[in-house]
Amino acid sequence: MASTLTDDQRSFYQDARSRTKAEIDDFQSQIDAELAKVKERIADLQTGHKAARQMYDAACVMLGEPNELEEDEGED
Repeated sequence: MASTLTDDQRSFYQDARSRTKAEIDDFQSQIDAELAKVKERIADLQTGHKAARQMYDAACVMLGEPNELEEDEGED
C-alpha cells in the first residue's frame, strides 16, 4: 500500500503520524502525572489510617475495653 502513495499523500500521512505520536506521548505524560498524584494521595491516606488505628488500639488498651476493630479483622 505504501508504495502506491504519491509524494503529497506520503507527506500528509507522515505529518499525521508525527502529530498523533506527539499527542499520544502528551496523553501518556498526563496519565503518568495523574497516576503519581493518586499514588501519593493513597500513601497519605494509608499513613493517616495507620496512625489513627494505632491511637485507637492504644485507647482501647488504656481503657481496658475490647477493640472491636480487631474482632472485625478476624471476620474478613
